[in-house]
Amino acid sequence: MEKYKPIQGYLDDDGKFFQFPGKKQKKKQTLMLEYLAEKFTAGKKYTEREVNEILNQYHSFNDPATLRRLMFGSRLLNRTLDGRAYWLIKNE
Repeated sequence: MEKYKPIQGYLDDDGKFFQFPGKKQKKKQTLMLEYLAEKFTAGKKYTEREVNEILNQYHSFNDPATLRRLMFGSRLLNRTLDGRAYWLIKNE
């Protein structure tokens, strides 16, 4: 997809992200998080474990917790106060 062309260099041979873009690469960070958000189904609730399992399928730097927190902070995923359920925030 043309939209994600700037982050192609972060993908390994298996199609997984091998590192997260650096602090000065905000646009690439945002693109990576948006790409990962597309792996979730709108209207479905996920446990923290399920979110981690999905994220682990698409990255190899072994940090699903940071990705999950960044996706929440970027308003791509929302969660209950206790963190027991997560869901995709629809872009309207």
